[in-house]
Amino acid sequence: MKFWKEHTSLRACLIALFFLGGLGLTVYGWTLTGKMSGLGLMMAGVVLLLSALLIYNKPFEG
Repeated sequence: MKFWKEHTSLRACLIALFFLGGLGLTVYGWTLTGKMSGLGLMMAGVVLLLSALLIYNKPFEG
């Protein structure tokens, strides 16, 4: 998309925000061993990590 190619600083900030948030949620959820809330936090963290990957790959779509 043209939008993501033109706004590289916004893209970089969103990628960093989603990556750090996803990593933090995943690690914190991992410490809650045996609790269902830990699993939910880890799944939310994985969603944020995949969102960061999606934003990273958006400008390279054909």
